[in-house]
Amino acid sequence: MGPHPAVAAIRLAVRRVLHDVLVDPSTSPPARAAAPLVLVACSGGADSMALASALAFEAPKLGVRAGGVTVDHGLQDGSEVRAAEVAERLRLLGLEPVECIGVSVGRDGGPEAAARDARYAALDTAAERHGAVAVLLGHTRDDQAETVLLGLARGSGIRSLSGMAQVSGAGGRYRRPFLRLDRQTVRRACLAQSLPVWDDPHNVDPAYTRSRVRHEALPILEKALGKGVVEALARTAQLSRDDADALDAWAARAEAEVRTDVRPAKAAPAGAEAPAESGAAESGAVEPGAAESGAVEPGAAEPDAVELDAVGLHALPPAVRRRVLRRAAIAAGAPAGSLFARHIEEVDRLITGWRGQRALNLPGRVEVRREGGRLVIRQG
Repeated sequence: MGPHPAVAAIRLAVRRVLHDVLVDPSTSPPARAAAPLVLVACSGGADSMALASALAFEAPKLGVRAGGVTVDHGLQDGSEVRAAEVAERLRLLGLEPVECIGVSVGRDGGPEAAARDARYAALDTAAERHGAVAVLLGHTRDDQAETVLLGLARGSGIRSLSGMAQVSGAGGRYRRPFLRLDRQTVRRACLAQSLPVWDDPHNVDPAYTRSRVRHEALPILEKALGKGVVEALARTAQLSRDDADALDAWAARAEAEVRTDVRPAKAAPAGAEAPAESGAAESGAVEPGAAESGAVEPGAAEPDAVELDAVGLHALPPAVRRRVLRRAAIAAGAPAGSLFARHIEEVDRLITGWRGQRALNLPGRVEVRREGGRLVIRQG
């Protein structure tokens, strides 16, 4: 008799990801010389405990070492005790190495975004320290639907509606095996294996936006529209990602054609974006009229300046042009996570509605000004 259907489903999902990791050409030769290490990020909740159990089961069969990391955000009383308990559960599953990392959560972008940033920084550090080729994350199809709905509510572009990628991070470090599985399947897998799980009270706290989406908005939508809303939103994420990838590739080619600076700044990555699962508040507003002094003569670009041909930009379709402007702003030093649609719209008006406007300030002390037939973007 085989395993419970839910257990079989989570194991198959992890097996596929491990196979992808093993054949990924980006895995460095030194890591391949020994058995590659894959870590699982585990909070102790049902999603990540199910993921840890599946990794522990599948990794040895493929010659992969399996380890785990749990992050203590220090946001609740007794969090260090719970983190230690989660680490012990991972060891009992046979994972090694297992690390418990305490982090300090700041305030930038709101509590959810700040906690996420601290968590990913800790996971990056752990992966580099242990030489892991991948870190598995337990996001499910339900998490994907929530992310798409949050992006839609913020009025974000198609990249935000594309949700979370199955592969993300530097060098494809982060992998999400459960994006095609619903939360109930994952929870049933835990019950079938008698896995102890911890339900984070923050997940039901209405003070958090994602919690309200999960427990209020989505149930109302399913009641009004019928079952299948979660699946439809997750499908929208994949379709949006395909479109966004195509537009990003077009924008990369267009940028090369309209860049006029002789000494270009560091290139912005295609599709550079704020993490899609972010609920960060918009910050760093554009300030018209700021930084009027210090103009440069046409043709005398500074080394870190990005110059774009205004006529060439105007000829591009709006979706492509805005992507080029975003890439250029990031290349000039604007942080991707703080650069929002309203910033790019203001910059776009220097091309489509030029009336002699003053310079604009973007997050990261980046200044944008129109100088004749050029758009000059530089960090002040």
